[in-house]
Amino acid sequence: MSKNVAVLMGGYSTEYEISIQSGTTVMNALDTQKYTPYAVHILKDKWVCIYENEEFYMDMGEFSVLLPFGKVYFDVCYNTIHGTPGEDGEIQAYLKIMGIPQTSCDFYQSALTFNKRDTLSVLRPYGIDMAQSVYVNKGDVVDDAFAKAIKERIQFPCFVKPNRAGSSFGISKIYNEKGFVPALEKAFAEDNEVLIESFLSGTEVSVGVCTYQGKTKVLPVCEIVSENDFFDYQAKYEGKSQEIVPARLSDNQTQSVQSLTGAIYEVLKLKGICRIDFIFHNGKPHFVEVNSNPGLSPESIIPRQAKAAGISLTDLLGSAIESAMG
Repeated sequence: MSKNVAVLMGGYSTEYEISIQSGTTVMNALDTQKYTPYAVHILKDKWVCIYENEEFYMDMGEFSVLLPFGKVYFDVCYNTIHGTPGEDGEIQAYLKIMGIPQTSCDFYQSALTFNKRDTLSVLRPYGIDMAQSVYVNKGDVVDDAFAKAIKERIQFPCFVKPNRAGSSFGISKIYNEKGFVPALEKAFAEDNEVLIESFLSGTEVSVGVCTYQGKTKVLPVCEIVSENDFFDYQAKYEGKSQEIVPARLSDNQTQSVQSLTGAIYEVLKLKGICRIDFIFHNGKPHFVEVNSNPGLSPESIIPRQAKAAGISLTDLLGSAIESAMG
């Protein structure tokens, strides 16, 4: 008998449209002999199941939905929500209380990896290379003295990014003190916490990792070559980049970044399909961030990495569901 799968998509952030694309990919790729997928849109103003192009409101008290043929309960949720509440631990905590398994990281790991500053703080004692960074709260005094301190510690160019956001929303690359105010305003529009990071020059790569058939599986490395100044929203989703799989790295570089990816996945006790980003600065992989619910839209990296590994998207997603229900 097939399992009822709620494919969660949408979310409360500016990433909700990308999440809808990811969720649609999952809906189309799941093995319908094993699973009966239902599209569940988790939005700010409503939680609805889309069935035959109609909206049916979810019963949030038990996470079920009444459809024309009867009430549907779910055996598992496939979580494709980028940003809050699907990537920051909120939906994971809710589903934990409901007793419904879901495919992404547990609520603590999701909250941790969604917070860039906290992830850096946890990984730094392991000796993992990373950029220099400074943390700023909304309301902090940002004056000439602050800009001078940043210039001395971080140097220019540098990145100003929301601490808790994805898909490159709110990120700026700045080259001098004049860029701070507009960059901070842009970042604070996404989050009230901002991270200022030193610029790392070098090859940018992204590495998919998951639990596949019960074991940690590191996927082939993807090299990212952006047509823009960095891997921004246009580069990610509007074709303004080359994403080369496998990456043009030496065997030693490939092995080192894949080994580091697997180690981070296990040290942080991550689950499901994740993607970890690095920059090869001075020949060594420097950690950038963890994406605990990476994009699965047609332009996304994970489907291409799975294909390069000889794993169909249907098998990859099915393994994630079986692991969640394990």
